[in-house]
Amino acid sequence: MRDAAGIFGAYASDPEVTRFLGWPRHRSVHDSRDFLRFSAHEWERWPAGPYLILLRDDQTLIGSTGLGFQSRDAAVTGYVLARQAWGHGYATESLAAMVDLARSIGVARLLALCHPEHRPSQHVLEKCGFVLEPAASRAVEFPNLAPSEQQPALCFALALGALDEAPAGR
Repeated sequence: MRDAAGIFGAYASDPEVTRFLGWPRHRSVHDSRDFLRFSAHEWERWPAGPYLILLRDDQTLIGSTGLGFQSRDAAVTGYVLARQAWGHGYATESLAAMVDLARSIGVARLLALCHPEHRPSQHVLEKCGFVLEPAASRAVEFPNLAPSEQQPALCFALALGALDEAPAGR
């Protein structure tokens, strides 16, 4: 719980940072505490869950990433970074770490949803070996764009069981 204020201040309350996310922008530190309770529950149920992203040199909190399990061998991943962390390669590094983690714990299929207008995230997903699956793309809620309204989401997938080497671009 000691990270709640940092999460709130670094990224979770920023309207621009949370614009294309599948969870609502945090309106208070209480929302960040709720996220941490959710995270603890996920870690109790599965072999991995949400992670905070810290800078190596000074441990500054700059975002979060993680794995959300659909089943023991299928998970969803994503990331969110504070605005000052954009454009430094942290998204690619974080996503690559989740790919490595998923592979190491036996996840066979890793998915990521992305809003069609969020081109930087599409680029990161492709750099890490994810492939757009048009048939799996669907409408979902992006609560920070239009609450309670379904919008298109692109589905990117990575088959880990069939990969023998690191994703392209790494």
